[in-house]
Amino acid sequence: MSAGAKVGVLALQGAVTNHVSALASLGAVPVEVRTPSDLAGLDALVLPGGESTTMSMLLDSSDLREPLAERLGAGLPVLGTCAGMILLATDVLDGRPDQRSLGVVDVAVRRNAFGRQVDSFEAELEVTWQGTPLEGGPFHAVFIRAPVVEAAGDGVEVLATVDGRPVLARQGSAIVASFHPELTDDLRLHRLFLSVVEED
Repeated sequence: MSAGAKVGVLALQGAVTNHVSALASLGAVPVEVRTPSDLAGLDALVLPGGESTTMSMLLDSSDLREPLAERLGAGLPVLGTCAGMILLATDVLDGRPDQRSLGVVDVAVRRNAFGRQVDSFEAELEVTWQGTPLEGGPFHAVFIRAPVVEAAGDGVEVLATVDGRPVLARQGSAIVASFHPELTDDLRLHRLFLSVVEED
């Protein structure tokens, strides 16, 4: 695990604080990212849950979209959870016409695929990592107005599913999750992400 890694958390809107706490507890140095200058010196980035269309608009109004896309295109390790997954997808099947994703992970996602807020649920996920089951047993995942992967490219590794539908995937140094790992005390997914940062 990459202790001391400087990990940005996009802090324009959404579930920022819990990601910051999780990263800090694992020895990383979290940085809240609100302006292009906040990207300087980052070893990795987290795009948290929130409202994906609002976050997309705020990327433009904060002038973050282009420098962020440039860093991600150069291979900056990234973890996208819930809305973050939508922002990182190459295709948003039911996005608003003015919604733009960053196209980092070769997946097509559907927003709110499991229903509205009242349809939020929790599930025990069988997660695989590098072809083996995640040590420590199932991962307790919290789904809130969650997206789902409807299609994935050849370079995408599906790490967990719900009813056969991908909810956790990896492509290179990018990991996307439909759920909110920061809302539980289980830090294994954040720990795996930091291991990717160390590999990079």
